[in-house]
Amino acid sequence: MIKIAVDAMGGDFGCEPIVKGVVEALKQREFEPFLVGDEEAIKEFIPNEFIDRVRFVQADEILTMKEEATSAFKKPNTSIYKAIELVKDGVCEAIVSAGHSGATMSLATLKIGRLSGVLRPGIATFMPCSKEGSKTLLLDVGANVDCKAEHIFQFGVLGLAYARNIMNIKNPKIGILSNGEEESKGDEPTKEAFKLLKRLDSFIGNVEGAQIFDGSVDVVVCDGFVGNIVLKTSEGAAAAISKLIKNEIKNSFLAKLGGLLLKPGFKNIKKQTDYAEYGGAPLLGIKKCVIISHGKSSSKAIKNAIFQAIAFAKSDITCDVVNELEKFKKDK
Repeated sequence: MIKIAVDAMGGDFGCEPIVKGVVEALKQREFEPFLVGDEEAIKEFIPNEFIDRVRFVQADEILTMKEEATSAFKKPNTSIYKAIELVKDGVCEAIVSAGHSGATMSLATLKIGRLSGVLRPGIATFMPCSKEGSKTLLLDVGANVDCKAEHIFQFGVLGLAYARNIMNIKNPKIGILSNGEEESKGDEPTKEAFKLLKRLDSFIGNVEGAQIFDGSVDVVVCDGFVGNIVLKTSEGAAAAISKLIKNEIKNSFLAKLGGLLLKPGFKNIKKQTDYAEYGGAPLLGIKKCVIISHGKSSSKAIKNAIFQAIAFAKSDITCDVVNELEKFKKDK
């Protein structure tokens, strides 16, 4: 049975939504959660029928969002530190944390370690698509803000492995984000990365920002600085459009009537753009599964993060990444 370490204290709203998310996941899947944090506080939200299915690991401290990521290394009694230790020591196969993302990434990289050949791990996230049933994997979205060409190339390998093993896309299409489709476009790291990525059979070339959302590509790679701006801008645009639609419906009788007729459609759009549907962002390139969830995660988001962790832990993604990098190494 898959064992998953859960940082039960890291979210913005305390342990309640995290623990409830674990319980919701237990109702649907077989796995063994290790809840790390204040045992007494955690138990308050676990129904009696699930107590025997949960393991507790006491942690007396919480790393707050205001603290520096590096301070996590000096606080071994925090819930995130102890949760990472469970994975490092082989007790658990995966970790889910809605806590300090920088600390999670730093601790995972240095304690669990990178896969053989991986220079830098990358954070991946799903972006909604206009093509029905599709979503685009975008990475890196913030783990690395100053990338060299080889780092971006490796994000392509990481994304390729994730798309094949977790998204179940047999022949995923990979593109590199640039300011034009022509090979001559882009800054120097992007143009150099383009040359390296051409070695991958699945590489389709440069893609523009709009292609992230039209379903024409499965994986888009970029520098973490650019990726984070794309992610935050997209979230802001989606929120603004949603607010504009609500204001228009509120101020017009005809719009209200149309809104009622289109309510099922709006509901479906909201579902496709809701981060809770995916649960969290995988940190790719680490030896074990690390899922970084939003600090404001609901119980639904935590449940789906756990489902993602289970799928990751059961897959051959780590072997796929190492084999692909080894193949490239031989070609150099």
